[in-house]
Amino acid sequence: MEAEDVNKPKSLPPYSEMILKAIEALDDKNGSNKSTISRHIEATYGDLPAGHSALLTLHLNKMKESGELVFWKNNYMKRDPDAPPRRGRGRPPKPKVALPTVMDIAPARPRGRPPKDPNAPPKPPKVKVSTGSGKPRGRPRKMARPSGGLGGSTATVPESTATGKPRGRPPKVKAPVTEVSVEQ
Repeated sequence: MEAEDVNKPKSLPPYSEMILKAIEALDDKNGSNKSTISRHIEATYGDLPAGHSALLTLHLNKMKESGELVFWKNNYMKRDPDAPPRRGRGRPPKPKVALPTVMDIAPARPRGRPPKDPNAPPKPPKVKVSTGSGKPRGRPRKMARPSGGLGGSTATVPESTATGKPRGRPPKVKAPVTEVSVEQ
């Protein structure tokens, strides 16, 4: 049984309690920073767990967010119940109002186009509206140019070969080089 008592670590109070006692013992009007609190806890309680600094940071942040401690100018201090709350820098956030979501308003619809109703009456056929001139609307289609001799081919020929010009930008023409003779 003696071996169990030796290996068993001493029971430490909760970190929040140790932090509050350290801040009270240090009694600085501007509060105490993390390293000062850590040194005081190490001096008071001796053997601490291996991750003491991580645990201390975690508990300080929790206590700051819950409102038990005030963090000001890199120092932690107890919250004074009579003091007005200190505002941080920048514009305060807007109050969050619960708005009804789309799910509350309308039921979910499946993706894609809805299926046709098989019981719906058939639509009447479209009536062609004539312009009166007898010509079709829009730009007229390009007609193939005749190529070759007298007979003329009825097959369509691509425009680039019909005109005899290749497609695209023509190559840059280089100026002819003239030979200059040097007389001595």
